[in-house]
Amino acid sequence: MAAQANGDSHPVFLVFGKSGWIGGLLGELLKKRGEHFEYANARLEDRASIVSEIDRVKPTHVLNAAGLTGRPNVDWCETHKVETIRSNVIGCLNLADICLQRNLHMTYYGTGCIFHYDDTHTIENRVGFKESDTPNFTGSYYSYTKAMVESLLKEFPNVLTLRVRMPIVEDLLYQRNFITKIIKYDRVVNIPNSMTVLPELLPYSIEMAKRKLTGIMNFTNPGTISHNDILQLYRDYIDPEFSWQNFSLEEQAKVIVAPRSNNLLDTSRIEAEFPEILPIKESVIKYVFEPNAKKKEELRKAIREMRGR
Repeated sequence: MAAQANGDSHPVFLVFGKSGWIGGLLGELLKKRGEHFEYANARLEDRASIVSEIDRVKPTHVLNAAGLTGRPNVDWCETHKVETIRSNVIGCLNLADICLQRNLHMTYYGTGCIFHYDDTHTIENRVGFKESDTPNFTGSYYSYTKAMVESLLKEFPNVLTLRVRMPIVEDLLYQRNFITKIIKYDRVVNIPNSMTVLPELLPYSIEMAKRKLTGIMNFTNPGTISHNDILQLYRDYIDPEFSWQNFSLEEQAKVIVAPRSNNLLDTSRIEAEFPEILPIKESVIKYVFEPNAKKKEELRKAIREMRGR
């Protein structure tokens, strides 16, 4: 979609990360809303190409959803550290710096998987990590680079960093959907976590960009939901014969390369901006399970085939 800069009253978005999950969803959302946008073709590591792209598109807002999470999961980053640094740190800082020089607002879709429950923030006391808290989880190399770049981006007055966690979408056959991931497993841990329901929250991110919010935003729905809570909803709405087993963090550690983050993020800031935001369980029901319940027979068959059982 061609874009022409004509002032902030008619924003022009330049989106980085067109081949990624969130980048793709942003394009669909912007198109649906009738916004002026273009996808960037420049690699984040290529400063000259970024400058050329910005000169061509003349955006008023930059959305950065580019970066490496690893395939099939973050364990990939443990053996591809240089590539992870190049994309998640150097590339992101490149773009933020160019945007600052051009007086452009940049929204960065980062991660909230840089915290882990500790003595102050326990599952029982439900004290969430605030935007001002220093990351305490670097168990995976992915999280290590993300915590590093978040710390550096705080110095850029033009950047909004969104902490996304365990993102969820309606499509239960999409491999990167957190719900799809745990449906496929034979055994799961059962820990309450903050999560991001993208169909509800992505539109908020566009509005945040328009408001030119800066700093860090915990980009999750209020409250927590556990693995068992989600699988129980799946059983209630889609497949009454579905079953699963739990295992401990210690048992999980034997089948993964890098530890995983578990936490509750404080959502006071996003709730102040968007008082209508739904608590996580209500959001998952509204945006995932109620729509899928209308086609549960075909979906149940497809998921059983996907699981091989």
